[in-house]
Amino acid sequence: MVAHEKLIFNKDLLLNKASKRSPWILTMMVLLFAMVCGVLIYSLSIKQLSIFRQTDPFKIQVIDRRERLCKHTRMQELNSSDAHFPIPKTFSRQECACNPVRFFAIVTMQRSGSGWFETLLNSHVNISSNGEIFGSQDRRTNVSALYQTLDRVYDLDWFSSASKNECSAAVGFKWMLNQGLMAYHKEVSDYFRKHQVSMIFLLRRNLLRRFISLVANKYDKEVKLLNGTHKSHVHTLREAQVLASYKPALNTTMLLSDLRSAEGTVAKALERFKTVRHIVVYYEDIVSNRTKLVDVLEFLKLPAQNLTSLQVKIHSGSLSELISNFDTVEKTLKGTLYEHYLYTDYNL
Repeated sequence: MVAHEKLIFNKDLLLNKASKRSPWILTMMVLLFAMVCGVLIYSLSIKQLSIFRQTDPFKIQVIDRRERLCKHTRMQELNSSDAHFPIPKTFSRQECACNPVRFFAIVTMQRSGSGWFETLLNSHVNISSNGEIFGSQDRRTNVSALYQTLDRVYDLDWFSSASKNECSAAVGFKWMLNQGLMAYHKEVSDYFRKHQVSMIFLLRRNLLRRFISLVANKYDKEVKLLNGTHKSHVHTLREAQVLASYKPALNTTMLLSDLRSAEGTVAKALERFKTVRHIVVYYEDIVSNRTKLVDVLEFLKLPAQNLTSLQVKIHSGSLSELISNFDTVEKTLKGTLYEHYLYTDYNL
């Protein structure tokens, strides 16, 4: 027992002596540890500060919940370059935010049936075709104004009676060839390719019938046959009969050159926009066979649906009943490439 206590005493004595001999060693170890920690903290602080300086310290990065929700849909659409997910500035697409949208433009000339064609498209629950937006001169004064207008349409921020807003699956408008389209054809072609805008060329096979409609519409703008009101399109048979009661006389002196000019304009348009995804549709083909509209819906990658319009055709029947100087027109076109225009007919 005495020996055990002596052993413990001697051990404590040794430890006490050792601790008295090396307090400076412990101090140095603590200082060294503190220095190492200080260097590590300093280096981390410098790294954090450099990251902070590279980014806007006041900009809070927000994770878009919709981006996560739409990820699956976007993956499904990867093979379709013309599928878009626009983010409007003026409203939220809400539950339709993940629905892809296709962009299109109906390219045509005045009195080619585009008003009727557009109402057919707009009868589809998911198509928004916003009318003749470049009829206003200030929207096409220069390329910048033109681009701003296009951006508003394809961002879904253009509002019209046809707008389906958040649940549009295809959005577009109709663009006349003489409303800046040909003047800025290179810039428009670049824009359409960059934004994957598809073009629907709506043309007339019978340009002579288009001329009749042009002359008659110009006359009604001045006379206003419908109780002092000018209407380019009508919705009742009675209104159509009133407007069709005027039988225009065509200028036969300029008729051939006008027909050639119209053909040339169409040919130039098709050539200048040949690198843009497009489809060519003829008014007469749709009139005689409504199933042609299925081709248009397939082109827009939309489900087939019965398309309807309340518009009533104004000028029907044979040309001999529509032109007051038909005999002179017939003589002018006899033996030319345009003679067949005189006798082709169709029913609406």
